[in-house]
Amino acid sequence: MSLQGKTAIVTGSSRGIGRAIAERLGRDGASVVVTYHGNQAKAEEVVSAIKASGSEAIALQVDVRNLEDIRQLFQKTISHFGKVDILVNNAAGKNIFKPTADMTEDEYNSMFDITRGVYFALQEAAHHLADGGRIVSTSTSGTVMAIPAGGAYSGCKAAIEQFSACLAKELGVRGITVNTVSPGVTETDGLVLDQAQVDQLIAQTPLGRLGQPTDVADAVSMLVSDDARWITGQHIRANGGIV
Repeated sequence: MSLQGKTAIVTGSSRGIGRAIAERLGRDGASVVVTYHGNQAKAEEVVSAIKASGSEAIALQVDVRNLEDIRQLFQKTISHFGKVDILVNNAAGKNIFKPTADMTEDEYNSMFDITRGVYFALQEAAHHLADGGRIVSTSTSGTVMAIPAGGAYSGCKAAIEQFSACLAKELGVRGITVNTVSPGVTETDGLVLDQAQVDQLIAQTPLGRLGQPTDVADAVSMLVSDDARWITGQHIRANGGIV
């Protein structure tokens, strides 16, 4: 129970990687705020799982594209739990892969609107996080792979890495660490690849399999623990060595 007495916000945590992170932090002893965009039932399942592990949890509906929602997320968390110690920025929209020549303005905006939300969630964390707190944002290993048709997607995630690296230098004086975790291809219900593509990716991965949400959650658990107190401004690739 390494996070006993801590309060964590995990955005986009009703399913997939976010759910695995929220449940892991709950098992580590943290009280967890589970956020969801549309599926309250799934979010309540996560809350129930966290409570079953012995920790407290609530679910809040949040659209990270809406700055007032982000502000209210922090206010409601503080009102309910008294403080915020940990922020995990995991919320994501639809990942769109298209050649630069074909990407529409609306498609581009739909991804960068989420990135904008991450920036202002980091701003709220800078205002409200307890000294000695932890911030982790999820990115993608695609930021270093130069994937064809991935320019807009990789760009919106690369921005999050830069937000985090700069914020780490701003908040270090308060003992707050700021890092990003970059998954590789991870087996979730959002993975839309045929078997041949999956097999090719597995063949390129030194550890010989697809990532699981728990692989990423375990990396986040480490980064928000006291054991990682000397790690900040880093981009950690939890990707089985594919890059």
